[in-house]
Amino acid sequence: MGRRVDVVLLIGAVVFVVEFKINSHEYRRSDLEQVWDYALDLKNFHKASHNHFVAPILVATQAPPKLLQVAVTHHRDRTLFPICSNADNFAAAVKSVVQFADDAPIDPAAWASGSYCPTPTIIEAATALYNHHSVEDISRNDAGAINLRQTSQCIAEVIRRSRDGSRKSICFVTGVPGAGKTLVGLNIATTHYDKDSDLYSVFLSGNGPLVKVLREALVRDKVKRTKGHGKRMTKSDARSEVKMFIQNVHNFRDDCLVDDGRPPVEHVALFDEAQRAWNHHQTAAFMARKKKRPGFSMSEPEFLISCLDRHPDWAVVVCLVGGGQEINTGEAGIGEWINSLQASYPHWDIWLSEHLTDSEYGAGDVLKELKDRPGVRYVDDLHLAVSLRSYRAEHVSLFVKQVLDLEANAASTTLQQLSEYPIVITRDIAKAKQWLRNKARGSERYCMGVSSQAERLKPYAIDIRPEIDPVHWFLNDKDDVRSSYYLEDVATEFHIQGLELDWTCVTWDADLRYSTSGWQYKSFHGNRWKNIKSIDRRRYLKNAYRVLLTRARQGMVIVVPHGDRDDPTRLPAYYDATYEYLCTVGLRQLDELA
Repeated sequence: MGRRVDVVLLIGAVVFVVEFKINSHEYRRSDLEQVWDYALDLKNFHKASHNHFVAPILVATQAPPKLLQVAVTHHRDRTLFPICSNADNFAAAVKSVVQFADDAPIDPAAWASGSYCPTPTIIEAATALYNHHSVEDISRNDAGAINLRQTSQCIAEVIRRSRDGSRKSICFVTGVPGAGKTLVGLNIATTHYDKDSDLYSVFLSGNGPLVKVLREALVRDKVKRTKGHGKRMTKSDARSEVKMFIQNVHNFRDDCLVDDGRPPVEHVALFDEAQRAWNHHQTAAFMARKKKRPGFSMSEPEFLISCLDRHPDWAVVVCLVGGGQEINTGEAGIGEWINSLQASYPHWDIWLSEHLTDSEYGAGDVLKELKDRPGVRYVDDLHLAVSLRSYRAEHVSLFVKQVLDLEANAASTTLQQLSEYPIVITRDIAKAKQWLRNKARGSERYCMGVSSQAERLKPYAIDIRPEIDPVHWFLNDKDDVRSSYYLEDVATEFHIQGLELDWTCVTWDADLRYSTSGWQYKSFHGNRWKNIKSIDRRRYLKNAYRVLLTRARQGMVIVVPHGDRDDPTRLPAYYDATYEYLCTVGLRQLDELA
């Protein structure tokens, strides 16, 4: 992953992670976070370090001595708080830790041969892939996780067949939230880009915040790397290079509108969150309003396929599809892609897995029409069934699905498998924020997340109306008030979909209320809540909570406010049943934790 710790030292029962800052006269917070991140990387992803004491030590050689305090964090994983030492008392620091860790000594040979199975964030993954790492370098490869390499190889084979045989093909890659769909797409985009052979691939997403954050992360990393090699690159130059790799799907669409009839330079297009593409009504309305093209006759999926179909020889479209992820008006689900292929592109080959028939993918009865269509191939490797985002617990997405489907008994059973992934509940936002700060170690990122319909959380200083800048919110450091760390600006499902954080707080408003007869769906208009009658809008609201509840890699806290008897828009009855339902499922109450 590009991290380069200075020294890993095995003494007795302890794995020491040592970072030297030569001639440094102070213990800077950024340096402490750096050595802590190294230690957490070993603890979380190096199998042979899981059960041993891991001690991060920062050695600022010229800094004044500090009181040596040896203590494990309250996460109960034998990771110590970072220790500050200088050139004179480093040995004393090591001895103190060895005496503290009274346990059987580590077998050095067994430790050195232990497997390293990282689970990077999508930002880390994009950065690594863009710098020519392979998906094998940055992903887990153990038997308990889906092998992303197999999915990537399957798509690569489709591209090879299409190119060699002058065929046009579309692949549907399905998967649970956090399973690595975006990672697969980025991997294909980076490995199928060769100017010499005119092989161009592009990663496309209609998720504006995701595109902005990934682009800026790559730009910052590229500028930093060139500076580290004694060169200089401006952000402007870096942006020009990066923007060809990751594009907003709407910009790609607009370019195809301008070059009407001409094929795009790319033969391979990867559409992230393809289920969110617009239906015909939404596309036609946008074209008439924004592009001055009344009477536009195609949905967004049909038009995007038509752009690649302009190639006289071959083309491949890869649709990355998340189940239950449609969250906005006009998002057609995967059925519109199938409809378009059936109606207008009978010559295209279709590759998919049997799991696309699952109800959560929104394909409906359309897939039945593919039964007798030639060129349809079902391949198991095109489905990613295990969430890699929650590397501590692979069943979080299943638990969330069961909670939202009101399968309380099943959710309670699944929750018992999440012992290493804390999910707690409280009615006190201040306590929830403190829980996040206490849980996060090193540079682990935490945030506040709410539904975009959460209109009545303003009394708790949670206002969804101000638009956050996702670049500042996701990428900036703890000293920036615009970052997620400050817990002041909240993200909705639109800001956070496709991205992830280490720890999250989800504050539950009265827009989605539990009742014994099922969920009640509400939207706030004027000065009161109104029922949501549209089936589509109800699905969007439920999916909003699905997105929010599946963003955390390490754990989350859910806040259900008490409400206020004196405020008719926040009556306790609007919240109490939801809180009691979540407690019935088995969520631990924050106030009761030791």
